[in-house]
Amino acid sequence: MRIVSVFAAGGLVLTAAACGEAPDSEGTGGEATETYSACMVTDVGGIDDRSFNASAWAGVQAAESENDAVEGKYVASSAEADYEPNLTGYVDQDCDFILAVGGLMGDATAAVAGANADQQFGIVDAKLEPTNVYPMQFDTAQAAFLAGYLAAGFSESGIVGTYGGLPIPPVTIFMDGFVDGVAHYNEVKSADVQVLGWDKATQNGSFTNDFVAQDEGKRVSDSLVAQGADVIMPVAGGAGLGTAAAAQAAGGAYSVIWVDVDGCQSAEQYCDTFLTTVVKNIPDAVKQAVLTGAAGDELSADPGYLGNLENEGVSLAPYNEFEDRVPAELKEEIEQLKADIIAGTIEVVSEAQPE
Repeated sequence: MRIVSVFAAGGLVLTAAACGEAPDSEGTGGEATETYSACMVTDVGGIDDRSFNASAWAGVQAAESENDAVEGKYVASSAEADYEPNLTGYVDQDCDFILAVGGLMGDATAAVAGANADQQFGIVDAKLEPTNVYPMQFDTAQAAFLAGYLAAGFSESGIVGTYGGLPIPPVTIFMDGFVDGVAHYNEVKSADVQVLGWDKATQNGSFTNDFVAQDEGKRVSDSLVAQGADVIMPVAGGAGLGTAAAAQAAGGAYSVIWVDVDGCQSAEQYCDTFLTTVVKNIPDAVKQAVLTGAAGDELSADPGYLGNLENEGVSLAPYNEFEDRVPAELKEEIEQLKADIIAGTIEVVSEAQPE
């Protein structure tokens, strides 16, 4: 089976390789060529989720571009029941590196990795017990804190909102940071900006229970808008595109903070709605993992990789089309907050932070 997909990242157009096929060990002229096969299994959001699956695949392709020996391919999961068979299929194909995308794949990855101790795995957004699984985790609460402060300072209604796909740590860590950023703004400005959609203290909030269905994203955000929110941060993968489309149709009545990949690159058609993006630098983490493995170096499960503001594993994207609409003073305050978080002057805490 061949699946062809296009994902724009940093101005590059990335086209997917064949999925589910064994690597070709023959080079031109029939001479054997040493290849390093990087085989990715997507979560149910699919390769075109404009979010973490797409950005992980961008990392594999970046590694291919940098090292001709790397051969990347992926297989898409249509349901959670596909995770284990897809991972096992790549074990059977003798892939050098098998990448599981997303914390929802944790149990399946642990099971397959535990049964194949000599096989190198990697996983995004989880840390597992088997030592042959290289973890790539991100302290997105730090960047989401900046986004919450930005949302509070940009809001005209004094009400902002957020919602998630599922109540799992890689989602709620964004929401925790966002809520705390708003709270910090209220503290330093003696303001009273409200956050809808997430209560950090009780860990309860609004969810689509889906990372794909855009109508569910629109349904949840419509409810937040009806209550007065004029800045919304969906943490729901492709489902969040329903919010972006609705914001665009509303003619600027509210704006959106995207997550994972700069929305003006991954969902360019909605750029005029994206105030900014809470970026997880998944492409670079995946690229470096693949290149490390291809060089024959060890991918150590302890400590693995942890992205934060200091190492640019997480960040705020440019303001793009909102550049002239965000007050200069607010921009300066956010840059100072970033420096304070890196210095440890401000500590951002979430129950969902990676250990």
